[in-house]
Amino acid sequence: MRTQARTRQLNPRRTEAPMAVPATKDDLLAAIEKTFTQLDKDLDRVPADATREPVLEGHVKGTAMSPADLVAYLIGWNQQVLTWHRRRAEGLPDEFPAHGIKWNELGVLAQRYYAEHASDSWDSLRAQLLDAKNQSITLIQSYSNEELYGEPWYGKWTMGRMISFNTSSPYTNARGRIRAWLRTL
Repeated sequence: MRTQARTRQLNPRRTEAPMAVPATKDDLLAAIEKTFTQLDKDLDRVPADATREPVLEGHVKGTAMSPADLVAYLIGWNQQVLTWHRRRAEGLPDEFPAHGIKWNELGVLAQRYYAEHASDSWDSLRAQLLDAKNQSITLIQSYSNEELYGEPWYGKWTMGRMISFNTSSPYTNARGRIRAWLRTL
């Protein structure tokens, strides 16, 4: 009986089906709004005195991060998407994933995002995340479905998929981390 209860705690039953990978502009917008809204409600539950406590597994193996670091990470990736699009619009060369960072150095990038927001208050971080999400929505709305999903934009990935990789997908991951930690309180 005890083992069964422990298994349920580690692997809680899903109450809803996982969201499908967005394949259209409407799907992408819906996924971002849904996953952000769910995450935002869970972030509301984070105790004020724990926002800067390193209680979550970090983005670098063997490290810990705070809920504030996790929000900083999400802000960083949302802003990175906006930077990619701004640079292309200005005719500047791509810098993927970020200036001075290679794809195999994403942990370094996560640490950069944490540091950039280390002195921001919880309320400020939450407001910045909402703003970054809203800017991402505006960006998506400026493109047609064909522009978002009609052809590869970076390597084999469409523009819509690259946006999803760095908005709705991380919101879902972050929500899982926050919810798992909140269950321990």
